[in-house]
Amino acid sequence: MSADAAGRAAEHPLVGVVGGVGPLATVSFLDTVVRLTEADRDQDHVDLLVLQHASIPDRTAHILGASEEDPGPVMAEDARRLERWGAGFVVVPCNTAHHYTAQIAEAVRIPVVSIVGETTAAAVARRPGLRAAGVLATEGTVAAGVYQRALEGAGVRALVPGAAGQAVVTGVIYDGVKAGAPVDLAGLLAVAERLLADGAEVVLLGCTELSVVAEAAGLLDDPRFVDSLDALARSTITRAGHRLREHRAPSPAAAPTRSADVDADRVTER
Repeated sequence: MSADAAGRAAEHPLVGVVGGVGPLATVSFLDTVVRLTEADRDQDHVDLLVLQHASIPDRTAHILGASEEDPGPVMAEDARRLERWGAGFVVVPCNTAHHYTAQIAEAVRIPVVSIVGETTAAAVARRPGLRAAGVLATEGTVAAGVYQRALEGAGVRALVPGAAGQAVVTGVIYDGVKAGAPVDLAGLLAVAERLLADGAEVVLLGCTELSVVAEAAGLLDDPRFVDSLDALARSTITRAGHRLREHRAPSPAAAPTRSADVDADRVTER
């Protein structure tokens, strides 16, 4: 490696992405990184090495005991591949996968960035003195308690939906986004409003499939919502030595005069 190349690698480390968990969320993460990076040309953007490994076993099914297929060793091996291929640090754009972070981190010598840690930090920064936060996530993430522990470590009480509310969230994630079908936006917002009524000052979108919904529905402009994919993307950009835009660049897919039509392609109220 030349001195110039070595200098760039130190200043702008290659980002390794353990992706495919889920596939659309990974694509949304990459889109977010691009649109949040301050760049005037291609060369100003973040260098990423992406393993879109969609066949990784289901994280929630394993956590809940519904499957014996352990995704931990698979993601750990993916992280080792990314390290061998030159990644300077690893990100996993999946909140439920945080349950397996210790296995992944033990497999490599490079840092593994925590999406749960970054989202918790973003929530505390959003609302100084934050006392209570709602969490919308998969059943696996809730059962694993990863956000409850992270929030409590920051002095924040975690609120999660009841069984009926969780069923709505699960349907949005699995029957909607992962299945490529319309989602129940009204139902999801009702669950969030219930958490706010119960004392939450912000609501964490603790599943990257919910990040896809948030982008399509314009929820990212609502200060009550803290999006995990957005928090991870911002951390990724700065850790890679690049500058953040104050606001996301517009999506090239968005029609400038008919944004409602774009929203309707992914999100419907029912």
